[in-house]
Amino acid sequence: MDVYEAVKSRRSVRGFKDKPVAREVLERVLSAAAWSPSGSNIQPWNIYVMTGAPLVELKTSAVERVAHGDAWDKRQYEMYPPALKPPYGERRSAFGKERYSALGIAREDWEARQRAAIANWNCFGAPAALFCYIDRDLGLPQWADVGMYLQTVMLLLRAEGLHSCPQMAWSQVRETVAEVLSPPDGLILFCGMSIGYEDPAVAYARTGRAPLDETVTFVGE
Repeated sequence: MDVYEAVKSRRSVRGFKDKPVAREVLERVLSAAAWSPSGSNIQPWNIYVMTGAPLVELKTSAVERVAHGDAWDKRQYEMYPPALKPPYGERRSAFGKERYSALGIAREDWEARQRAAIANWNCFGAPAALFCYIDRDLGLPQWADVGMYLQTVMLLLRAEGLHSCPQMAWSQVRETVAEVLSPPDGLILFCGMSIGYEDPAVAYARTGRAPLDETVTFVGE
């Protein structure tokens, strides 16, 4: 797959088939992703990949916890500033409208919105999931390195005919994840990522992007 095609076709898929993802495919993707850039090559990502029974166990525990209304785990990082100034707040609101409209869910239908949100912790039906941790002693530049790594993973998954959905929502149930993965002390769960083959029967809205002149400034000829 051409790189441009991989970039343009990558999106956060929220409906997967239960078709298994071969271990060798995941190993190939993650081996190549290891070449992602990082400052002084410190490679700050710590990755766990789950499939099969362990992932089913985690999904079940997380969904039950959220469905029961248990309190979220204390966040170890701020997902969004308390107030998103323009244009960021408007972009976030537009995304929410597009997502729930595609699902046929009205803004005031809180129960339906909750059901849609709970699907996060079922990995939207995906048969594989990645969990990305970072050492709590590292700084903002290393978090940026992790972002570049995850983007590389997602593009390589497209090259393999797979889709993904990165999910910071998993950080809200990090203790449930830790019960299954037992990560070393000192690591922070940044996000999960659902991985699999897209289910075309699931409705979605492809969110737009800001025009180039809104986010990019050219200086020079």
